[in-house]
Amino acid sequence: MTGDTSEIVLSKQDLREVAAFAAACAEVVLEIFEADQPDDPRPREAIGAAWEFARGGERGRSLRDTASAALKAAKSADTAAAREAAWAAMSAAGSAYLHPLAKATQVKHILGAGAYAARAAELVAGDDRSVGVKNLEQAVHAATPVVVDVLKRFPTAPSGGGRVGELIRMLDFDLRSLTIAE
Repeated sequence: MTGDTSEIVLSKQDLREVAAFAAACAEVVLEIFEADQPDDPRPREAIGAAWEFARGGERGRSLRDTASAALKAAKSADTAAAREAAWAAMSAAGSAYLHPLAKATQVKHILGAGAYAARAAELVAGDDRSVGVKNLEQAVHAATPVVVDVLKRFPTAPSGGGRVGELIRMLDFDLRSLTIAE
């Protein structure tokens, strides 16, 4: 580890809250993938594994395997919207592996599912960006004080990443702007 990257303290409960938030975000667009690939359970299984961890399960091989499987499912999708929905599911399962490093790139572990879900919703609506913004607003309402606190321990989201990167930065800004009374 280099001397310019500090560690952030993350409890297992912090990771569970992040996983619950990510699963809730991804679940909203699961039907987009399932309409495209009705016989492929991999994204649903990834979201299920994220929920299982969030509700007290172990952070183990199942999460990694289902995240990897959802990534493969994205590659089999026929539409861009279905691909983004599968990536949201992959991000939900992968969110439990948020690294405790003070690096802006880690923000994608927290907000990736929300951004991919917003992008999937935009694409289904004919690339209507107002639909993505509405989806992000729902994600902001789903964020718990713990999720906001965890996010604020990290640097702001990095530049780049196309439209999904832009959605991550929008969600990052909106969540950091919240004043939540616990």
